[in-house]
Amino acid sequence: MTSKIKVDNIENQCGGAVVTKCGGTTTITGSVVKSNAIQASDGGNLVSQSGTTITLGASGDTINLASGASQSGFGRTGTVDWQTGSIKTSTFTAANGEGYFANTSGGAFTMNLPAGTAGNIVSVVDYTNTFQTNNLTITPNGSQKIGGTNSSATLSTEGQSVTLVYVDDTEGWKNTMDSTSNITGRTFVAATGGTITTSGNCKIHTFTGPGSFCVSAISSVAEENNVSYLVIAGGGANYNGNPVGGGGAGGYREIKNPATPYTASPLDGYSTPANRVAVTVTAFPITVGGGGTPGPSLAAAKGSNSVFSTITSTGGGASGNPAGGPGGSGGGGTQGSHPGGSGNTPPVSPPQGNNGGTGYGGGSDQRGGGGGGAGTVGCSGTCSGNGGNGATSSINATPTTRAGGGGGGTEGNPAGNGGPGGGGNGGQYPSCSSATNGTDNTGGGAGGGYSARKNGGSGIVIIRYKFQ
Repeated sequence: MTSKIKVDNIENQCGGAVVTKCGGTTTITGSVVKSNAIQASDGGNLVSQSGTTITLGASGDTINLASGASQSGFGRTGTVDWQTGSIKTSTFTAANGEGYFANTSGGAFTMNLPAGTAGNIVSVVDYTNTFQTNNLTITPNGSQKIGGTNSSATLSTEGQSVTLVYVDDTEGWKNTMDSTSNITGRTFVAATGGTITTSGNCKIHTFTGPGSFCVSAISSVAEENNVSYLVIAGGGANYNGNPVGGGGAGGYREIKNPATPYTASPLDGYSTPANRVAVTVTAFPITVGGGGTPGPSLAAAKGSNSVFSTITSTGGGASGNPAGGPGGSGGGGTQGSHPGGSGNTPPVSPPQGNNGGTGYGGGSDQRGGGGGGAGTVGCSGTCSGNGGNGATSSINATPTTRAGGGGGGTEGNPAGNGGPGGGGNGGQYPSCSSATNGTDNTGGGAGGGYSARKNGGSGIVIIRYKFQ
């Protein structure tokens, strides 16, 4: 015969409620009650048993644990308890049944897995979308395995999340869920100004004259706000007189943020944090330096500076009078062993340019030194006075060489060639009109001559950032 007890409330001997029913809500706590069925006074089951199956409550009821009570033996449902109050920023050991937010923005670290038994579960997610820059390493406990191998795993994809379940000692931890969709309400840099082109996920703003880079939105990923840039100053002019050297190239400064992939020049200064420009929602004035024009002094013939935010590239030095002038790259010296000007003046790291070449000779064999370029020094008169090489960057999606030094002028010998990257060719006496200007928007130095007045090339500013 089946026993039934019909009550709305069961209390233990100390007066604490063991089973209560209020409307459609049943609450069970406290001690064990031995019976095949317990019913409330309205006939609804609180507890019933059929064979080895125990049923709590009736259809439509809600089963609650009393405040402060706990449960055990019910097992997990394939989910984890996310530890939102403890964001991980350094190496830690995970616990079964927990999920973690890993913030690697300050550097890579390791999540050590617990000693696994069948059914254990652990999850982790990229908190700051920086796994691609600073990886998270997952290391198994002792001789246990991840996917059948006793070795660590590396998470290196932006926004990645994984869920690992321990199956057995043969395979160990198996990845049952892997998301790289990175579903976030993120934003990207948005801006106007200059001539705008697109390359993949990047926008490129090119300024060939003065303007403003106006930022209207920034990225929710802080590192992406450090924009890539190329800032080149105006090249130096030649100075009127005896066979003079070529003008120095304008200063060359570049930063390539890894978030904006392209092939940068060897002068990429991203590794030096002081070179980085983190944009904010504001207007950044852009100055594009003009090429130097021949004047009554070396200072007058020097190229003008180009400026973007905290970054200034110095105008190229003028060719000799008789020594070359200093600047981003130095101007070449005149004939008669007069020295070229100093490059990378004022000094920055990486160097923004190189020295000009020394002049050579006298009488019927006079040669000016080549102007310095972004990539190499200007050649001395003893090696034909060629201008220094410029540097090549694909920041605008096309490999382009800029900031070449001007070739030196000569008497009695072939004139020096302009350095690759817009450097003007030198002229040979008496037809010194063959000397050429530096190319505009490359920062190339002017070619030297014999009383041939040539200008340096104007500079350029290019800014690149991830926009999607």
